[in-house]
Amino acid sequence: MSQMPKQKTHKGLSKRVKVTASGKVKYKRSCGGHLMGTKNAKRRRRIASASTMTSVMGKKAKIMLCD
Repeated sequence: MSQMPKQKTHKGLSKRVKVTASGKVKYKRSCGGHLMGTKNAKRRRRIASASTMTSVMGKKAKIMLCD
């Protein structure tokens, strides 16, 4: 009797996100690499802070991470 294969972890996603202790998916915002002079201070602060994924995206990410 053969068993179903295990689902592999999505390595690209695992390098970019972290699951917190409460189960939320935390990630770094985009647009923070370069050209910061054209962005205002409020925007730069928002980009610098980490964010959590919404419920639907977070659920999909957790499935891809096999958690």
